Formats: sequence, structure tokens, C-alpha cells
Amino acid sequence: MIGLYLGLFLLALLIVGRILQLQVVQGDELRKKADELMLKYITIESNRGDIYASGGKRLLATSVPFYEIRMDLKTNAMEDKVFTSGVDSLSLCLSNLFRDKSKAAYKRELMQARRDGKRYYLIRRQVSYKQLQELKHFPIFRLGRYKGGLINIQSNRRVLPHQLLAARTIGYLSKSESGNIVGIEGAYDHYLSGVQGVRLVQKTAGNLWIPLRDANEVDPENGYDVVTTIDVDIQDVAEYALLKQLSRHQAHHGCAVLMEVETGNIRAIANLTRDENGRYTEAYNYAIAESTEPGSTFKLATLMAAIEDGFVEPDDTIDTGTGSIRYYDKVIRDTRKGGYGRISVKEAFEVSSNVALSKIIYENYRGKEEAFVERLYRMHLNEPLGIEIRGEGEPLIRYPGDEYWSGITLPMMSHGYEVRMTPLQVLTFYNAVANDGRMVGPRIVERILNYGKTVKEFDIRLIDPSICSRQTLSTMKTMLEGVVENGTAKNLSNENFHIAGKTGTVQIANEKYGYRIDSKVSYQASFVGYFPAEKPKYSCIVVVNSPTNAVYYGNLVAGPVFREIANKVYATSFDLQEGLNAGDGISIPYSKNGHRKDLEATLTELDIPVLGEVGGDWVMTKKTDDHIRLDPLTVHDDMVPNVKEMGVKDAVYLLENAGLKVMVRGRGKVVEQSLPPGSRINRGQIIILTMSFS
Repeated sequence: MIGLYLGLFLLALLIVGRILQLQVVQGDELRKKADELMLKYITIESNRGDIYASGGKRLLATSVPFYEIRMDLKTNAMEDKVFTSGVDSLSLCLSNLFRDKSKAAYKRELMQARRDGKRYYLIRRQVSYKQLQELKHFPIFRLGRYKGGLINIQSNRRVLPHQLLAARTIGYLSKSESGNIVGIEGAYDHYLSGVQGVRLVQKTAGNLWIPLRDANEVDPENGYDVVTTIDVDIQDVAEYALLKQLSRHQAHHGCAVLMEVETGNIRAIANLTRDENGRYTEAYNYAIAESTEPGSTFKLATLMAAIEDGFVEPDDTIDTGTGSIRYYDKVIRDTRKGGYGRISVKEAFEVSSNVALSKIIYENYRGKEEAFVERLYRMHLNEPLGIEIRGEGEPLIRYPGDEYWSGITLPMMSHGYEVRMTPLQVLTFYNAVANDGRMVGPRIVERILNYGKTVKEFDIRLIDPSICSRQTLSTMKTMLEGVVENGTAKNLSNENFHIAGKTGTVQIANEKYGYRIDSKVSYQASFVGYFPAEKPKYSCIVVVNSPTNAVYYGNLVAGPVFREIANKVYATSFDLQEGLNAGDGISIPYSKNGHRKDLEATLTELDIPVLGEVGGDWVMTKKTDDHIRLDPLTVHDDMVPNVKEMGVKDAVYLLENAGLKVMVRGRGKVVEQSLPPGSRINRGQIIILTMSFS
């Protein structure tokens, strides 16, 4: 018996000793481990900023919240009778909302999850905000988080409202170690991403983490918004025109860029690649990243150097012979069979004679090759543009003595071979010519906004106030206009405005096989220029790579894309159109009858003179030689209004408000109405409008 008591006493001592060890010796360490299991800091994601088109009103990229919906079917607050009475209705609501399972399937799975005591049962992923709001009113769920068991986990998804429009330039979010690096999303990530927050949460008995008030808690800061220079309407035209031409010629890829001459603002930048299924997508930013031999578009720089150094004048003549010339083992040819014979320098540029340009450069710079290359360097053709978007291709203008410099380098450079530039670098050079010699860097972002307030504006980036003398600049402008009026790009000439520019057609070199693979040659066609030629407002480049059809010249493959973009821009830019800005010679347009305030606002915006003071809401218009006259159009409540000469929108509005049912035949303006003006209205009666075009 004594032994039993002694054993119990020793056991008690051991227990007390263990308690003291845990409380005193290991207490702090164990309490710390317990806190680590029960407490933790979590990251609170900030809302990423939006990306806007020029003007800050049209979204190019935004974050849309999506939710993962789960259910705690073992929460102590959910009574059995609540679940049993509501599961049938909840199953029906879920089936009707998601339309992925039957009511019976939902009920069966929910009942089983309840029996299994599931605390984190998955109902649906990728649920929209609107669907979540509906879910919150469903049976059982409407009782709240604890009694209803509804759990929603938010995640944001980046979406492009205009889908593929400028998608590669806008960029995308990446979860790689290097972070976001593509397009505007990558270049301005430090503005867009915001600052993450930190919150302390505690684990509860229900295996749920709830937030705790903590002095170290940090709220997230939302990202700033980025306003780009892109014009959505012009971007759409550029992509459609490029897509149409790429498809027609079954080309591998192509790009088109429209830039504002004075500011360097990029108004459109389209890049399309044909995938393995034959579809064209925005998969690579060729305009910024692809550095290739530019071909004949480089002849502008070649001839500028020769004229600036005083070696030739536009009226000097050159004998191009029968259209070919040999330099060592290399024969350079013109595209015209039999050659051009003796022609002037101006004519040589207009018809893009390879022989003439190579003779000018070789004969004048042989033995002083450094002078030619340094002249090109002074025009910044060897320098990257430093555009914010990553991945800019490196330009290449070799210097005499470099590893690959040879006896044929000088004549090859003269017509755009053995040099490399990206389309955007070529465009920036042409843009400088259009801008009276002032070279500005391309700009893709206008400003940064925080809740609509500008926090940073990006200024025009000046590269060089003058890339050459004014006399040389004037000469080259005349020659660029001559290319379109008399030379290789005559097909781009139009009556409304003048275009200045240069065509380019170059064989594409392969690193392993040179310019020929299996006896086949691939070509790159391009056209670069500006408009209107007399007072340039925009510059543009179009490059089409590897057209598979027999047609591969720049004027026929790339030129039509340039023309379509230019026509759209000209048609929608009233400041470019002389007829609307000619003062006394203003052209008064035809105007339909309609709503007075709408008409007055439109005519005021277009600076079209208006006479006649009218107090009513509806007016008739009359076109004169120098203004539009407004006269009152009386509308009575019980009589059929006169809607002739109105557009369909105003006519239907008036008639339906009067209680009539309207049928419209055709389009344009109203020329006939089946119920005569001034007749008595019978509500519900049908009136037929005949429009000017069937």
C-alpha cells in the first residue's frame, strides 16, 4: 500500500515538474510557436490602375473582379432545419444561375457535403460580381457568412475591353520571376501596381482566419491610371487595313505605326503575326523590336548625307547604264529591266535607282568612308530611341574597320543593306524631316492619373533640334513628294491632300543561308512618309514581311495600308481640311431638320455660321452660300408632326412620343411620311416613313 502511495506521489511530482518546465523554462518558446500557428500576417492586394486611350475616357486595360464561391457546411450557426428546409430552393437557384448542373445534382452534392462536414466546399470558380450579388440573396446564403455558410474569395483578372486592339503594346501581367515586363503594363508597372497592404489575422476554431486590429496593419494603396497617346478609332483602322493586306498577300507578319509629327505621340501601333492556324494575332511588337535591313527607305539618309556634304545637287545627272553595276563580286541592279540610262539625282530618288545611289556614295566617299558613317551618326541613326517599352531592337550602322566591313559595304549601305533599324526608328527619322529637322522621341504615354487628378505629365522628348541644314531639308522634302507624284508611289497620290514618302523593298537575310533558302527569296515591303506634305501633321510607316504572293513591292503591298490610314485620319481631322478652314471660302454643308440644341452644338463645333433665333425645340434648316439658317418647326400635341428632311433618330423620337407606331423603309433622311403633317393623331396608328435611300 505504501508503495502505491509512493508511486502516486512520484507521478504527481513528475507532472508538477513537467508543468513547471512547460510554463517557466519552455513557456516563451511554446507561446511563440502557438502564436505562429494561430496568428499570421497576410498580404492585401492593391487594385491595379487602368490604362486609357488618349484623352483618358476609353479604357484599353482594366481589372475586373472574379470570385471563387465556397460553402461552410459545418458552421455551428447553421441549424439542421434551416439547411433541410432551404437546400431544395438553393439547389434550384444555383442551377438556374450557372446552368452547369441540374437542381437534383446540386442538391445531392450539397447534402453529401453536409454529411461529410465539409467546411470549404467548392461551388463555382470564375463567378462575376453580378452573379455574386444574386448569390447573396439565395435561400440559406441570405442568412449571412456564419448562418448561411457563404464564402467568397475575390481575385482580379486583367481584361482588354477592345480585345486584340494594340494588345502587344498594352502588354499583359506575368507571374514569372522577372515580373511584368511586356508593353505598357511592364514599362509603367511601378505606377500601375500600387502598394500592397498587410493585415494580421487569427485562426478560429472553425479553421477560419479573421482579421484582428493591429497597430502594424497597413492599408493597400491603389495603383495609378496611365493615359496613353493611342487613338482607338485610328488604331482600329490601322489594324483592319493591315490585317486585310496581310491576308491578301499571305504575309508572315507586318506592322503599322502612326505618329504625330510635332509631339512624337504614337496614335496607332499595330503588329500582326500569322499563327500556325493561319490566323493573325498580336503576338510580337515588330514595330519596336524587329531590327532588319530597311532597304530603299534608307536612301533618304543616304542622299541627305551626300547633299549635306556638298557632293551632289538634285539636278546633277548620273549614268545608270543598263541597270546594273559590279562592286568586286557583288552586282547591284535596278528593278527596271534595261535600266534608266542617264537621269537626274532627283529622278534617281523618285524611281529608287539602286545603281544611281550606290554610284553617288561609292564615288564620293571611297577612301573617306568615316565621313559618310559619321554623317549618319550625326543624324542619330545608330542610336536606340530609348522608348519606355522594353525590347527595342538595336540599330546597326557599321563603322569602317569593324569586323564585317568590306569593300562592298559602302555601296550596299547606300540602298539599305548591311544596316539594321526597327520600323519605329525609321519612322522617327522621317518624322524629323517632316518636323523641319527637329527630331523628337516617340511617346506612348501622355500622363499618370490618381483618381482623375494628373500626378505626372510626360513632356516632348527632344533628341536633336536640327538633324541637317534647312536647305538640305527643303530639298529632301521636295524629293519625297516627287516619289508620290512622279515615282514609285504614284498609286498613293490623291486629290484631297498630298503625301510625301518613300517605298522600300528588301530581300530578307537568314543568318545561316543568306538571302536565298532553297532557291527562294523572301521580301520585306515598306512605305514610310508623312501627310499633308505641305504642312505635315502625321507620319506613318507600314512594313509587311514575307508576302508569299508574286507581288512584293513596297508601293503595292505596304502602300495601300498607309493610304487607308491616311484617308481615315484626314476624313476625321477637320483641322487638316482646307475647305473647312479657308475663312471666306468656307464650304457650307447640307444639314437635316431636327433638334435645335443638337444642331446648334454641332454647327458651333464645326465653326459653321448659323443665323436665325429660334426658341422652340425643333427647327428646319436652310443651306445658303455662307451660313445655315434655322427656322421654327411647330409641333402640336394632337397633330402629326412634319418629319420630312429629318434623320431617322429625330423622326422616330417625335412620332413615338406623339403615340404613333413607326415603320421605316430605307436609310438617310425622310422624304415621305404616310400620314400627312397636321392631320389628327389616333394613338397606336401606324405611320410609314420612306427614306432617301432604299
